[in-house]
Amino acid sequence: MVRGLQPDNLRAVEVIMEMIGVTRRKGTISPSDIDTILRLAGTELQETTPPKENGNVVFRTGDRGFGPRTHGQEVYYQAMQSSDITFGIGPAGTGKTFMAVVVAVSAFLSGRFDRIILTRPVVEAGENLGFLPGDVQEKVDPYFRPLYDALMKLLPAERLRKFFDRSAIEIAPLAYMRGRTLDNAFVILDEAQNTTMLQMKMFLTRLGENSKAVITGDLTQIDIQPKSTSGLLSIQEILRGVDGVRFVYFDQSDVVRHPLVARIIGAYEEYHDRQQPDDSRAAVAQPQGDLPHA
Repeated sequence: MVRGLQPDNLRAVEVIMEMIGVTRRKGTISPSDIDTILRLAGTELQETTPPKENGNVVFRTGDRGFGPRTHGQEVYYQAMQSSDITFGIGPAGTGKTFMAVVVAVSAFLSGRFDRIILTRPVVEAGENLGFLPGDVQEKVDPYFRPLYDALMKLLPAERLRKFFDRSAIEIAPLAYMRGRTLDNAFVILDEAQNTTMLQMKMFLTRLGENSKAVITGDLTQIDIQPKSTSGLLSIQEILRGVDGVRFVYFDQSDVVRHPLVARIIGAYEEYHDRQQPDDSRAAVAQPQGDLPHA
């Protein structure tokens, strides 16, 4: 019998079953076979060792380390560590979603949570779902590709598939969260600017015991109409000052993609400032949170 934290138990069972399989195939098992199995199972010490503050490495897999790369990301990381609900708000390319996934995977593998749940509202942005090929799951899968991509950077494909098969890691549309209580889970709501006020309330009230939520969004990319109904806009006023909730704001200095992306974002911001009257600017202005980007 294997006893311990769930992620460790799953890993131990995988290793034992693989060792049995190799022994049956070869009639014996060598130290090099065991070493290979341990590496493929992802049980090397460097992956499960708590993050070191020097070098800002939060999670390490193989010879790659992941962690905050800008001041805004560092503030965001610290907020996720200290708060049960963290909002990361800012433009594309600032690492809001990826950093949340890094922290989630690190906490999950260390046994702090039993599962990771990633969700997004499925909102059509210029294309019609009805005209896309395939069944419902095939239609919505492209919406979740950024979440799959983030996970695949951190976990070997085979290991990730096993976590999906056991529902230890789950990716699902926001509508699937209704009526659930999410205990012992690290939950990420991505593209939150496309939630309504009711959807945002529904999501936030799903949290159960020993759960943590991270909500990410970009107020310049609201696809629902009218834009003023975005749950991410209103929640900044509703939860401002609530204990255990933190708001972190990113700007173009936090962009970690191609350097040109930051300049493109800046150009768009200047264009919208020129186009919008003063009263409409106030509708999308970012209020000062308790952890503003500085």
